[in-house]
Amino acid sequence: MSASASSSSPSPVLPDKQLQQVDNVLSGTEDEHGGVIVEMSKEPMDPVIFTSLLKASMLHWKQQGKRGIWIKLPIELVSLIEPVVKEGFSYHHAEPKHLMLVHWIPETTNTLPANASHRVGIGAFVMTEKGEVLVVQEKSGKFQGSGIWKFPTGVVDEGEDICDAAVREVKEETGIDTKFVEILAFRQSHKSFFEKSDLFFMCMLKPVSFNIQKQEREIEAAQWMAFEEYAAQEFVQKHDLLKYMAKICIAKREEKYSGFSAVPTITSFSKKQSNLYFNTNDLNSS
Repeated sequence: MSASASSSSPSPVLPDKQLQQVDNVLSGTEDEHGGVIVEMSKEPMDPVIFTSLLKASMLHWKQQGKRGIWIKLPIELVSLIEPVVKEGFSYHHAEPKHLMLVHWIPETTNTLPANASHRVGIGAFVMTEKGEVLVVQEKSGKFQGSGIWKFPTGVVDEGEDICDAAVREVKEETGIDTKFVEILAFRQSHKSFFEKSDLFFMCMLKPVSFNIQKQEREIEAAQWMAFEEYAAQEFVQKHDLLKYMAKICIAKREEKYSGFSAVPTITSFSKKQSNLYFNTNDLNSS
């Protein structure tokens, strides 16, 4: 929807063009579930004009039998948040450049999907043919100054595959180039980052370079270490997750464990490519 205002504050007398706009409704697109999505442009809009448009739009959508109404407000239209909330909308999620608000019209159970509930993280098990693993010490966070050696870890970016995130994080933290092999295991936890749940994938990668160039901003030290030395750390032995991970890594090194490889797939209805992770060894052998 694109509309303009003569000033950022309400005026006692509105120009004729703006008065005519009050009789219109906000333009939007229908979603697949009987709702409407309104994407506001960045063009400034008088809150009085917007409120009138919104009221008329709500009546129009209700008469049409619409259900969930989504309004995407760019950060430039922060002054319109209050009018939207007063019309019964609530926050759904926020991004750096916009806020998404939503309202359920029918007097029935609200079936709108909740905001994203999980953050996705990766840990990288990078081992050489000699049995040395890539480990780091962090400059900040709970491990700062602890002397604990850990595998490189990080968070998957929006629109990034797990396998690509693992390769990127290792490169950023240590300068080591790697090739993704497979997902060895994953863990789900709750109430972690901003009260969201967390999915953590332990990935195995094969190094294709060996000269470490650590990231100065976040990494205190990085090195190749004998796996047995890493696993013998008191912190690893006392931490259930790390102890299990160490056992899995040992089994993988001895070729007694198969994880999940990334296989490119294309979804028929969306035509989008993604990776399906599964045990290709067992599937191919059967």
